[in-house]
Amino acid sequence: MTAAQEATPGGSPSPALSRLLEASAAALQAIGAGQSGTAALDATEAALRPAVQALLFQVLRNLGRAQALRRQLAPRNPPARVDALLCTALALAWDAESAPYEPFTLVNQAVEAVKRNPATRPQAAFVNACLRRFLRERQAMVAATQDDEVAVWNHPAWWIKRLRQDHPRHWRQILLANNAPAPMTLRVSKAKTTPALYQKALTAINIESTLVGDWGLALARPVPVQLLPGFAQGLVSVQDAAAQMAAPLLLQGLDARQPLRLLDACAAPGGKTAHLLEWAAALQAPWQVTALEVDAQRAQRIHDNLRRLGLSAQVLVADAARPQDWWPQASGGAQFDAILLDAPCTASGIVRRHPDVRWLRRASDVAQLAGQQARLLAALWPLLRPGGRMLYCTCSVFRAEGEEQTTAFLAHNTDARLLPSPGHLFPGNPDKRHELPDNGPGEHDGFFYALLQKSA
Repeated sequence: MTAAQEATPGGSPSPALSRLLEASAAALQAIGAGQSGTAALDATEAALRPAVQALLFQVLRNLGRAQALRRQLAPRNPPARVDALLCTALALAWDAESAPYEPFTLVNQAVEAVKRNPATRPQAAFVNACLRRFLRERQAMVAATQDDEVAVWNHPAWWIKRLRQDHPRHWRQILLANNAPAPMTLRVSKAKTTPALYQKALTAINIESTLVGDWGLALARPVPVQLLPGFAQGLVSVQDAAAQMAAPLLLQGLDARQPLRLLDACAAPGGKTAHLLEWAAALQAPWQVTALEVDAQRAQRIHDNLRRLGLSAQVLVADAARPQDWWPQASGGAQFDAILLDAPCTASGIVRRHPDVRWLRRASDVAQLAGQQARLLAALWPLLRPGGRMLYCTCSVFRAEGEEQTTAFLAHNTDARLLPSPGHLFPGNPDKRHELPDNGPGEHDGFFYALLQKSA
C-alpha cells in the first residue's frame, strides 16, 4: 500500500489520492464552466464521490487563495484542466494545518494525476515545476496574497463589496461563517415524537446532538440518513434550523381549528410543505395544503419526501407567477388563508452547504432574481384573503432580496403591513439579536423572513 492509499474498514485499499485529485479537478473545471457542484459530483464515479466531495468542498472554500497563488506561479492561464489541477492542489496544500494530507504528498499525487490523463500528460513537467516551487517558497507566496481580498476571504470581489455595503457590522463574520462546514440539523416530526425522545434514541447509538429551536436537533457530526433511527418511517427530516422557522411563523395567530387553505408557492424539495403538514397532523387540523413547483423533476422530490413521511398534499407543477394557470384547480378560485413564498434567490445564505454557489453567481444575478421575487409577490398577493398572512422568505443575506424587497412591496401595497419578523438571519448566528425561538443562539444558515398581513 502506498502513502497515497489508506485501508478501508473492509480491509481493501481506498482509491489512490491521484485519482481523487483528478476527479476533484474535473468537478472544479465543470463548476468553472457554469455547472452546479451537484451536477459535477453526479458525473463523478460513484465509488469516488464521497471522498471527492470532501476534497472539492475544501477546494471551493479556498479557491480565491489558490487562484492568487496560481497566478504567481503561472501568470499566463494554462489549459483549463491543468489550471483546475493546479488550483486543486494549491487549495488543499496552502495551509499545512488544515491540509487533508501532507503538502508534499498532495504535490506528488497532483503530478501523478497530471500524468494519468493523456490530455494533461504533456504538461506534467510544468505542473511539477510549479508545485515544487510552491513547496520551496510557500510562506513567502502566501504572504504575498494577503493584500488580495478575494484570496483572504475566498469570495468574489463583487460579493465581498455587496456584503460590506449591506451589513457593515457583520460582513466579516458572514464571510468567515461561509467558509466553515454547516452542521447537519434534523427536524423532528411534531406528529410522531419529540426532540427530547429522539435525542435519547440518538444517544443510544452514540450520535451526539444538541437541541436547536423548538423541533430541531443539530448533530455533532454528519451521518448518513440511513443510520438515523426511524428515518425511513418519517420520524425526522434533514432541514436547517433557519428553514424550520417558516411553518411556525406562518401559522402563528391563525385559528388551527378552521379548515385553512395554505399555499407553499415554491415548494421543492418539500421540506416546508412537510413541516406544515406535520403541524396539521399533530393538531388534527382540517387544512388543505397546496404545493407548487415549476419544475416537474423537482416536483417529484416533493412527492418522494411526503411519501416517506406518510403525508399528502395537492402538488401542482405550475409557475406561481401565473395564477391563471393553476389557481382554479388549486382552490376553485377561493383565496388562501396563508401563503408561504420561499422565493428563488442567489442562495447567498447557504454557501456553507453549497460552496460552489459563490463562484457560480454573478453580480447581475442579484437584480435579476430580485425582479423575479417582486413579480411573485405581486402575483400572489391578490390570492390572499383579507386578514390572511403571507410569509416571504429567501435563503439570502443580500438586502436586495430581503429588507429592500419587503420595503418596496409595502410601499406599493397599502393593504399590507409587516408583522414582527426575524428579518435577516446571518449564517452561524453571529449576532444575538437573531436567536432561534426558545433556545438562544443556534447554528443556522443565512435567511430572511418577513411576515405580511393583508388588511381585513
